[in-house]
Order: sequence, then structure tokens, then C-alpha cells
Amino acid sequence: MGCDGGTIPKRHELVKGPKKVEKVDKNAELAAKWKYCALSQEKLKRPIVSCDLGRLYNKDAVIEYLLDKSAERPNAETVVHIRGIRDIKELNLTDNPEWEGERRNAKGDRYEDINCGMFICPVVGLEMNGKHRFCYLQTCGCVFSDRAMKEVKTEICHKCGDPFKIEDVIVLNGTKEEVEKLREKMEERRTKAKIKKSKKSKAAEAAVSTPSESKDDTQVDVAGRSSQQNGDESSQSAVAGPSGSSASSRSSKGSTSSTTSATKRSVQSMEEKSEVFKSLFTSHSSAKRTKDQTSNWVTHTPYHF
Repeated sequence: MGCDGGTIPKRHELVKGPKKVEKVDKNAELAAKWKYCALSQEKLKRPIVSCDLGRLYNKDAVIEYLLDKSAERPNAETVVHIRGIRDIKELNLTDNPEWEGERRNAKGDRYEDINCGMFICPVVGLEMNGKHRFCYLQTCGCVFSDRAMKEVKTEICHKCGDPFKIEDVIVLNGTKEEVEKLREKMEERRTKAKIKKSKKSKAAEAAVSTPSESKDDTQVDVAGRSSQQNGDESSQSAVAGPSGSSASSRSSKGSTSSTTSATKRSVQSMEEKSEVFKSLFTSHSSAKRTKDQTSNWVTHTPYHF
């Protein structure tokens, strides 16, 4: 049965103990969160975007998901809360000068720093590799470390100078508790936006309906006034009889004659106008030709040849 030849077995070789729980490598977990897209699992490359929960994505992958949501993807549950392009924000990141990327020598003849990050904090200089807390601003998309936000307490962005509020700060790749808080904030923000949108639509409908009602009222008033005027005129004509009709006809004739006389009045008969002003018109005597100045009638038929 073995154990011959002077071998001495140990206890762990003979007694089977409980299985050890497999632990996830922390370095691999951090690299998966901070160096790879949460949707496509590809390496992060510019342009990089983030959602309201603080996850990092490649913008191309998110656009492809929004264009075709029916396609099967391995990590589709991470982007269920993204409804459109407005739910993501493009990040304004600061490159790490020590990050070589694909230029580094992979021959194995030198030490490779696994924890070296692609980006750094522009204020403190900490690398964005998962060992330090990082956050971004929803207003401008600039990314800073949590230490920089605590040390330099201002309401203006340290990089671009845009104003922001504490509510606009979102933690990148936070813990489960932080993600739950961010989810509650996201839902509150969306409900407020829906309420504001409904109020605007109701106000627009009210503004559209009130002018139409006022127009209808004015049309009714005008119609009532015109009908009243027509009734008064008809009553007056009925009371006046033939004499009233003759008087009205005379007044109409007088008005027409006055209008025709006003229209037929010549400029030359206006005494208040000067002679120089009257000479500008063709009705002036200087513009008329005498019989000597008029030309003879000329035919254009071929019979005169």
C-alpha cells in the first residue's frame, strides 16, 4: 500500500480537510475594472465615457449597444440603466507620462509595474489604478482623485474652471453601497426631470388653448356687434320710409361726387404748389409739344416702296 522505502507521510497527505475558498486576485480585479471596458471587456481607449453609476466604458461599445439592444452580449446587465446617449458622460482624463502602453518592451528582460495606470489626477498626481478613489464631475466630465477633492475644497473645477455642486460628484468604480446610493440619486434625478417635463407640456398646452378661446370670444363679440348694427340700420330705414331712402341716396351721391372730385383734382390746379414743382409733371404746359414739334404719321407697311 505504499509508504515503503523509508518514506514518512505527512498528515495533510493522509487526512482530507475542508476545501479552501478560492480568492480572486486583487490585481486582476482592479485591472478588469480600471483598464477594460465594463461592456465589451476590451481595453479602454479614448473616448472613454462613464454612466451615473460610475462604470467605465468605451464610447463605441455603448453606441453599438444603443443601436442594437436585441443583440446578445456577455455583460448586458451592466448597461440596462443606460437609455440613451444623454445617460453617459465623456470623461476628460489626464494622461500618465510614465504609461508606455503598447510601446513597452514585453521581452521579460525588465521589471513591469502592473499597478501603473493610464491616467493620473491632474492636481495630486495619483495614478488611476484602483488603489485610490477617483471621481468625476457630471457638469464637465473632468476626473480627479478623492484626495484632491478633499484637500482643495472649491465649487469650481480644478481643471476647466466650470462651477459644480456636491451632487454632481460621482465616484468611479465604487463599492456596492456607493453604487446603491448613486442608483437612488439617478432615480431621483430622472423623476424630477419627468415632473419638470410634464409641467412644461401642460404649460404649453394651456398657452396654446387660451389664445384660441380668446379668438372665439372676440369672433362672437364681433358677430354680435355686427348683427346689432345691421338691426339698427334696418330699423332706421324702416322708420324713415321713402324719404329716408332718398336722403340716403343723396348722401351716397354726394360722397361719390366728392371722392371723384378729390381724385380728379390736378396738380396744376393746386395753388399752394410752386411752379417748379408743377413743371416736374407731364401735365405742365412746358411738357406739351406744339404742332410743329409733332412728327408726321409714318406707315410700316411695305406699300411705300
